[in-house]
Amino acid sequence: MTAASVIKTNFTSGEVSPRLYGRGDLRAYINGCRELKNVYIQPTGGVIRRSGLRLVDNVNKEGRLVSFEFNTDQVYLLFFSDYLMEVYTDEVKTASVETPWSLEQLKTINWTQSADTLMVVHPDVPPRKITRTSNADWSIEEWSFYEEDGFLCQPYNRFIKTDATLTPSSTTGAITLTCSEDFFDNDYVGLRLRLNDGEVKINSISSANEASATVTNALSSTSADKTWEEPSFSSIRGYPVSVTYHQDRLVVGGSRDLPNRLWLSKSSDLMNFDLGEGLDDEAIEFSILSDQVNAIKTVFSGRHLQVFTTGAEWMVTGDPLTPSVIQLKRQTRVGSLKNRNIPPQDIDGATVFISSNGKELREFVFADVEDAYQSNDLAVLSEHILKNPLDMDYDKNRRLLFIAMENGKIACVTNYRSEEVTGWSKLETAGEFISVCVVYDKTYVLVKRNESYFIEVFDDDLYTDSSLTGSSLSPKEVWTGLEHLEGNTVKIIGDGAVLEEQEVIDGKINLPFAVSNIAVGLSYEHVVSSLPVAIGTSAGADYPQRVRLIEASFKIVDTSLFEVDLGGGVKNIPLKKLGLSGVLDAVPENFTGDLNLKAFGWIDNMQKPLWKVKSDAPLSLTILSVSTKIKTGD
Repeated sequence: MTAASVIKTNFTSGEVSPRLYGRGDLRAYINGCRELKNVYIQPTGGVIRRSGLRLVDNVNKEGRLVSFEFNTDQVYLLFFSDYLMEVYTDEVKTASVETPWSLEQLKTINWTQSADTLMVVHPDVPPRKITRTSNADWSIEEWSFYEEDGFLCQPYNRFIKTDATLTPSSTTGAITLTCSEDFFDNDYVGLRLRLNDGEVKINSISSANEASATVTNALSSTSADKTWEEPSFSSIRGYPVSVTYHQDRLVVGGSRDLPNRLWLSKSSDLMNFDLGEGLDDEAIEFSILSDQVNAIKTVFSGRHLQVFTTGAEWMVTGDPLTPSVIQLKRQTRVGSLKNRNIPPQDIDGATVFISSNGKELREFVFADVEDAYQSNDLAVLSEHILKNPLDMDYDKNRRLLFIAMENGKIACVTNYRSEEVTGWSKLETAGEFISVCVVYDKTYVLVKRNESYFIEVFDDDLYTDSSLTGSSLSPKEVWTGLEHLEGNTVKIIGDGAVLEEQEVIDGKINLPFAVSNIAVGLSYEHVVSSLPVAIGTSAGADYPQRVRLIEASFKIVDTSLFEVDLGGGVKNIPLKKLGLSGVLDAVPENFTGDLNLKAFGWIDNMQKPLWKVKSDAPLSLTILSVSTKIKTGD
């Protein structure tokens, strides 16, 4: 029989995968937990019960949340649903705009913002520019490329793979175009074609090889041209897949029919893609050529222009980027999701993205020693948590990365690169998380509850979900306005004290006594539990077959309620202390200090946690460290 002490000074490794239960020699094992549910891991090492969710709006439809930040004072939450965009200013709906994207297409839209303009693209829909004039005045329109001397400065490409020629009947005015092969259909009406050093606009289609057109820029001759081109983006050839701004250029990555091609606009002229004579400030266009044709999924402006494809990650260099010095180099071979756009996030100079298999969170970071990028897997120690992501955003103020997943949960990652902290926990609610979005310093979620959809925001002052608060100068027993919680049993805090649970009937609750201030919402349970006991050093670890927990000491801060299972079931540990002026029925102050708790009995099932902190009470909890004294036996 051996006595030992096990000290957990922090929780920075997060919830550890069951695959690592035999790796007690790892630092991640020492700083990790078996389960971390509905808690945040603080960058300093402690765990805290997650914030509650305050109701913003009952939207009653599925969609996607997008942030729009003009500056720190003018920020907006955009809610995209089936062919509609709704704008929330200070959590109040102030505008609605019709859009061209269906609910299914919202999964793969890509966007970038500059000042008052949001550029949105989808491979099957003409790209749009969304512009804000005021809180209530928003407009949406198709991209309008710059036009000069009859030339429309949009990207062009020769799609036809044969030697088919195009012959104009004249060099100016109204003309007839004759193609040597069947080519034209009615979808070409209104499009521009470039041939014989000029440009024409098609007015009508006479047959598969003949069309009527108007010359917008005089042609050099009427000879048959075999190098003629059509627009790179059209209903026939598809539209852009991704977009960003980089070095004062608008960058378009991939399209439906040109999936591995990049376009960079003219410098400081964002809607001008004319290649001109290749001068330093003119537009740039090239394809990503390698052993595989990998479709571009995202272009990202970081330390360099970064290109994420279905099979690899690339770096575009040039300082500045010009047609003569631009270089493209493949860095890693991970790949990004194919069927969904989840925007990468910048975290302390590293670009974090979801891998192509949907099971890895990769950190694309430049290594000065190798003068190249690396793609480290941040989920390798907690691979059981990340499953089929739907959406992702990063709260830089709290260093929390939120990943909404197909199973309705959120994977929450505390990432503090300078301190090598990467800790995972799970966030759950009475319903399903659908989308997540960080708008400046607030994190919003779209939640599905009982076939209804709600926009809610994490609120540090609340410890229930879908919550509403109220106050009254005259204390009252009946509180109304809770229709969104109809039929649910809710947690209630009245005048700072936890009251008996109530069922919401007809949108109201009846309290046993009158209160002036109230917070009402759905409960959620937090869990913090230990890993199987491992005793040893970095050279190896011993896993006893029987363990007796003698004592557990929890260092806690600002905690209102502490419930823990030390082997005999969950018990509430009294925290209230009375001084000379103590009042028995007063709301207890939060407790800060050490809880030294005795335990009895042997544990034969080593899959059972040595200790488990667990509660659904709507009160605060913060644990900084845990130390245990144990005896082991054969």
